[in-house]
Amino acid sequence: QVQLVESGGGLVQAGGSLRLSCAASGRTFSSVIMGWFRQAPGKEREFVAAISWSGGSTYYVDSVKGRFTISRDNAKNSVYLQMNSLRPEDTAVYYCARRNGDGLGRTNPREYDYWGQGTQVTVSS
Repeated sequence: QVQLVESGGGLVQAGGSLRLSCAASGRTFSSVIMGWFRQAPGKEREFVAAISWSGGSTYYVDSVKGRFTISRDNAKNSVYLQMNSLRPEDTAVYYCARRNGDGLGRTNPREYDYWGQGTQVTVSS
C-alpha cells in the first residue's frame, strides 16, 4: 500500500512563494514517476508537473513553466514543488500522485494510481 501526504500549503500574496512537500510510503517510490496536480473550485483536476524516477527529467504545464520547480529526494521518499511568482489563478488544492508506468508527459489524472489528500494554496491579489 502506498500513502502520500502533502504539506506546505497556505495563504500567500501574489508574487510570493510556497514550497509544497509530499512524503511517500512504500518501497517503490524511487522507481516511479511522481506528479503534482491541482484543482480549483468548480474546475477539473489539472496536471501541473511531473518528475522522472531519477529526478533527471521534468515536465510542466505551460502556465507554470519558469515559475514552478518539481524535485525529489529518493532517500527521503519525498517530492517537492517550489512555487514562485504565485498568481491568484494558482489558487487551488494541490495533490501529489504516483504514476504507475512510464511516460513523463502523461497529464491525465486517470494515469496516476495513488493520491494524497491535498493541500490548499490560496494566492491573494
